[in-house]
Amino acid sequence: MRTAAIYDIHGNLPALEAVIQDIRRAEVDRVIIGGDVFPGPMPHETLGCLLNLDIPVQFIYGNGDREVLATMAGKETSTPEPFREVMRWNAQQILPEHERLLASWPLAVRLEIRGLGEVLFCHATPRNDTEVFTRFTSEEHLLPIFEGLDVTLVVCGHTHMQFDRMIGKVRVVNAGSVGMPFGKPGAYWLLLGPEVQLRHTSYNLEKAAERIRTTSYPQAEDFAEHNVLQPPSEREMVELFSKAELK
Repeated sequence: MRTAAIYDIHGNLPALEAVIQDIRRAEVDRVIIGGDVFPGPMPHETLGCLLNLDIPVQFIYGNGDREVLATMAGKETSTPEPFREVMRWNAQQILPEHERLLASWPLAVRLEIRGLGEVLFCHATPRNDTEVFTRFTSEEHLLPIFEGLDVTLVVCGHTHMQFDRMIGKVRVVNAGSVGMPFGKPGAYWLLLGPEVQLRHTSYNLEKAAERIRTTSYPQAEDFAEHNVLQPPSEREMVELFSKAELK
């Protein structure tokens, strides 16, 4: 079976639609959604698109999904104040009947993939959905997290930067971000089986930015400009994440 791994969509429906076209061309048999469907400018439409796919889909949750779900439930969250309006807006866009669905998403999924063996899908690291590491993080700090998993490959996301590296004897691949990439504009994802293919999908960025600007998303202009048209560079984000990454 050929498996697509798509992570960190963040409500960017135009990017998701472009990736789905590529997934169909690749004749994918199943899709793993690796967390952070939300928050973003088109959350209701993005979830609907995923739920209506005629390809089997399996979800895991990310920290963004978890925070939106907590906001829907009226719970206190750890979201920094500047982003709380975004979380509240996203929570208002999700239909009440989808609340139970979101709550059912697991933290991780294991699958056997032909040519790759046992694969673990998680959002950030196998132990939680917020830990930060990049292609440059010291292996010494990562070994305790990735040893003893009894898998050949771990697929993760969260930092929105695609990479492929070894940590001890485990191959660790970051799928990158569909909707909020750091680096070259476009949408990043993985095609798995029988090998690992790091994919990048180009789409009409100007048209996507216009669609996003027409939403009532509180940060629509900023998202269109700085997450679609001109995302931050990988170098900028690696420097920023280096202050929060595992030491």
